[in-house]
Amino acid sequence: MNSIKIIITGATGMVGEGVLMECLENPNVSEILSVSRKPSGKKHAKLKEYIVPEFLDIDPNDENLKGYDAVFFCAGISSVGMNEEDYTKVTYDTTLHFAKAALHQNPDMVFNYVSGLYTDKTESGKQMWARVKGRTENALKKLGFRGEYNFRPGFMKPVDGQKNIKWFFKPFIWIFPVILPSKSLTLHEVGKAMINAVQKGYPTSVLEIKDIKNLAL
Repeated sequence: MNSIKIIITGATGMVGEGVLMECLENPNVSEILSVSRKPSGKKHAKLKEYIVPEFLDIDPNDENLKGYDAVFFCAGISSVGMNEEDYTKVTYDTTLHFAKAALHQNPDMVFNYVSGLYTDKTESGKQMWARVKGRTENALKKLGFRGEYNFRPGFMKPVDGQKNIKWFFKPFIWIFPVILPSKSLTLHEVGKAMINAVQKGYPTSVLEIKDIKNLAL
């Protein structure tokens, strides 16, 4: 099985950091480019970092993105306190712009997008964040990637040693998986499933919790 080279976004957030840590330790990943607004603080022989203050300013001809097999798009933001226009700019516009630039440099790549549980693919439901996420998923499918997978995780237990964990989240790390195991994953599983999606593929482009668990095996 050939090793893969990946681009990861969101490495300074909880999901991205956990996925990055899995990729650093996974022998099936040979090279990682972290594209972020600030350094991740991690040092590793596999890891390179590309600091980009504004993702919407990335040029489609930016060769820093060239030579990779996949994007693991883990960047994101909570919709709490945001209106739909602002949330759309961060969630839809930024993701699509980055996806198009990466695809321009790597026409045969796979794009893995961290969406969310209960994302609304009809784009017409009552929950603003779910509509915008659904619109993003639908648009990504149309870009022409070799594979495009939308990961819809629930509660995600951090990888041991993670630093980017919100204080209010910490009390639930051990409780939630016990109370609702069917709604819980580990970031180790999410990262491994993303790697396997690139190397093995998966029958559906939308991966719910059970799909992520299966693909992580």
